[in-house]
Amino acid sequence: MMQSLIQLSWLIPIYGFVGVLLSLPWSMGMVQRTGPRPAVYINMFMTVLAFVHGTCVFMGIWNVGSVELHFPWLQVADMALSFDLDLSVLNLGALELSTGLALMAQIYGLGYMEKEWALARFFSLLGFFEGAVSGVLLSGSFFLAYFLLETLTLSTYLIVGFWYAQPLVVKAARDAFLTKRVGDILLLMGVLGLASWAGDLHYNALYEWVKVANLTPLVATLLGLALIAGPTGKCAQFPLHLWLDEAMEGPSPASILRNSVVVTCGAYVLIKLQPIVILSPVALSVLIGIGTTTAVGASLVAIAQVDLKRALSYSTSAYIGLVFIAVGAEWPGVAIGLLFTHAVAKALMFMSTGAIINNTSCQNITELGGVWSRMPATTIAFVVGGAGMVGVLPLGGFWALQLGVDFLRREQP
Repeated sequence: MMQSLIQLSWLIPIYGFVGVLLSLPWSMGMVQRTGPRPAVYINMFMTVLAFVHGTCVFMGIWNVGSVELHFPWLQVADMALSFDLDLSVLNLGALELSTGLALMAQIYGLGYMEKEWALARFFSLLGFFEGAVSGVLLSGSFFLAYFLLETLTLSTYLIVGFWYAQPLVVKAARDAFLTKRVGDILLLMGVLGLASWAGDLHYNALYEWVKVANLTPLVATLLGLALIAGPTGKCAQFPLHLWLDEAMEGPSPASILRNSVVVTCGAYVLIKLQPIVILSPVALSVLIGIGTTTAVGASLVAIAQVDLKRALSYSTSAYIGLVFIAVGAEWPGVAIGLLFTHAVAKALMFMSTGAIINNTSCQNITELGGVWSRMPATTIAFVVGGAGMVGVLPLGGFWALQLGVDFLRREQP
């Protein structure tokens, strides 16, 4: 039974897309008599299915080790394309985190947007988004990961532009899409370069190629910069950082996923590419420079914001800047710890923020005095999320930051 579930792991990314297809009659307005709720329940069920399936596979490989699955789907002349998955404890852990947060965001969104006339379309877009994220996290091939990152860019554009009748929303969706396209185009150059020099885009094959790669310093630097560009756009890092601020014009349930899952997905791809980026010391220095600039600059901008959601969006960019610094310093373990703890803490903070906005119809910080006395449970949740981000013991952020301190001490003479 367990072996069958492992072999069927290719279904996990498919569940989200299946939910989109099954809910089309409602999201397109073809079925109106029943209301939009059936589409909501279909997509939520598919998310639960992906979460349960991922949990079973995670338990099945815990004592077995990584499992690679290859499903060929196109053979033309000398070109062979396949659907490749890498089922490791780390990849499945990231999958469980993303699907768990997606499920929480969907439950939250059902109450937050219950009066929205296009509720079915919104949940279909969430299913589309979830399928792309799951595929990126489980992909065993850089080619497949790039294709799904493009799908993720499209889903972000559609979700940000959900309220398309509002000019500010349309502008935010357009700017988010075009900003990410800059990073994606440069990343595509890196994909083509790796395909030419390494001859194989499977992650494990790339890691073996790195050991014997013989690139000139200039070529290695250009390759490293191209590979960095894609995650820089996805993670809203300087200079491709402004899209996340503008994306706050979208619905709050979608903001939860953008600030916890999208940036996590982009940074996770960067962590998987880190063994290739280290071919260029210049690229590592650029990573540290981008992370430092974003961490300091975005923190200062966040302090100056009066819009609650925009302040939190800049704090997201600042925190992911720490992840970029960890990757540039060749501390992948620290980067993963920071990434996972940030996702949970930031999701909690955005859910709390959405509750405040939903109850007060205000997101101006200067007009939100007395929240503690009127919404104590929401305030506690927000404080716990904030404490997790700044590293208060015994929350997860403390252990991630402490791991970074330990690494720093070991490298000091």
